[in-house]
Amino acid sequence: MYYAGTQKAHYINNKPVIQATNVFLRLLELELESLMACSESWRSFNQLQSILPYVQQHWQEDEFFGYQTLNGLNPMLIERCTKLPSNFPVTEEMVRSSLEGGSLKTEMMKGNIFLCDYKRLRGFKGNKIDGKQQYLAAPLCLLYSTPEKTLKPIAIQLHQKPDENNPIFLPTDCQWDWLLAKIFVRNAEFHEHELNFHLLRTHLLAEVFTIATLRNLPSAHPLYKLLKPHTLYTLQINIMARNLLISPGGVFDKFTSIGQKDAVTACLPKAFSTLTYSSLCFPENIKERGLEDIPNYFYRDYAQKLWDIINKYVDGIVKCYYLSAEDVKKDSELQNWISEIFNFGFLGREQSAGSDSLSAVLQFDFGGWMPNLPTALRLPPQCKKGVTTEKTIFQALPDVTTTIHGMAVLYLLSKKSSDHYQLGNFREELFSEAVPCGHIEEFKKVLKILEAEVENRNQSLEPGYLYLNPTTVDNSVAL
Repeated sequence: MYYAGTQKAHYINNKPVIQATNVFLRLLELELESLMACSESWRSFNQLQSILPYVQQHWQEDEFFGYQTLNGLNPMLIERCTKLPSNFPVTEEMVRSSLEGGSLKTEMMKGNIFLCDYKRLRGFKGNKIDGKQQYLAAPLCLLYSTPEKTLKPIAIQLHQKPDENNPIFLPTDCQWDWLLAKIFVRNAEFHEHELNFHLLRTHLLAEVFTIATLRNLPSAHPLYKLLKPHTLYTLQINIMARNLLISPGGVFDKFTSIGQKDAVTACLPKAFSTLTYSSLCFPENIKERGLEDIPNYFYRDYAQKLWDIINKYVDGIVKCYYLSAEDVKKDSELQNWISEIFNFGFLGREQSAGSDSLSAVLQFDFGGWMPNLPTALRLPPQCKKGVTTEKTIFQALPDVTTTIHGMAVLYLLSKKSSDHYQLGNFREELFSEAVPCGHIEEFKKVLKILEAEVENRNQSLEPGYLYLNPTTVDNSVAL
């Protein structure tokens, strides 16, 4: 009853959410509706309109490519590389000119070599859009952290199995060969982010906890009071995603390389099979990926601060009501809540037991300039060097209508509702006791301090990084 009632009220009273279901309205906002039905290729980069000038100006640069692996919309894939994968035979000769006098072996020992591996995308044939075949790769990308504290790609292999028709592309190759290789990596990044980190680890995991909370914890239960503000609109936004994005004939069918069927029946299960408790706990995740000290990793810096603030707040509330492990065991409602999450949410997999669903809103900032994050590609990954031209790039990029709809969807997924509640601001005051109310006030106070710290540091950053400013983080998964 609770779910049905709140869903109805939200859809009746919240016009921005109703508008968000209509991509055409987003096209109107972007002033792109005249291009909706254009199936032609883009003719030049100047023809494309950008909402974010910085990305438009820098998207081809290696330094900005590396920056995005740390601070773009998916900063959770990159990891330190201490040994090359056996299927990625990069040689010293290949990367010598990129390492500023160092050797690959030496730079690995120093901890300066990093890897992005999109192996989950291996084996997908590609979608068809309007009857035309689309393509995606499962690339490996090697990156180097320079003495100047920048991160640059130094080698890209577009398929997982090395052979003579799967060359390793390098910054010293033809300009267009290297650019197209990076575009295929960015297309893989789109799919990895949207399906694994955005849909699975944010929306679907949040839904598991939301349903378990509403089904098992009565409104007087302290954990219900703690969690309920963080369930606001999560079920509604997930229904919209199922109906509009990942349904047959939806966005993934019409505008992406992978298509709806492979996205839902193959890619998501692959991602779920690698879901572990440590990957969901931020400090453990950073340590496992070897990213404790890589410079200019703003996502890590601010996410760690938010993690600590939230952890202290939750710990304070929980200890008001549970003084020992025995208290937890005796709470039958809490035990039912845990059991439902474990058995129905994680299907009884013992290595999975938690969730970190901090939601980012970088999608349109980095994806609004389509060549930087293409949702689909119309040519297969290149199998030879020296044959790619600028014309090839435009033949590979999505046609005009796919681009425009892709931009509109990313805009839709990034635009906050008018009744959005930022982290620490609650629509209802569910606690009445003095001690938990004191923890809530302290939580708000510390978030304000972090807000000032983020804004002050941001003054010296280009591009700016405000995405984990507490004012931009939602209380719940509602985007």
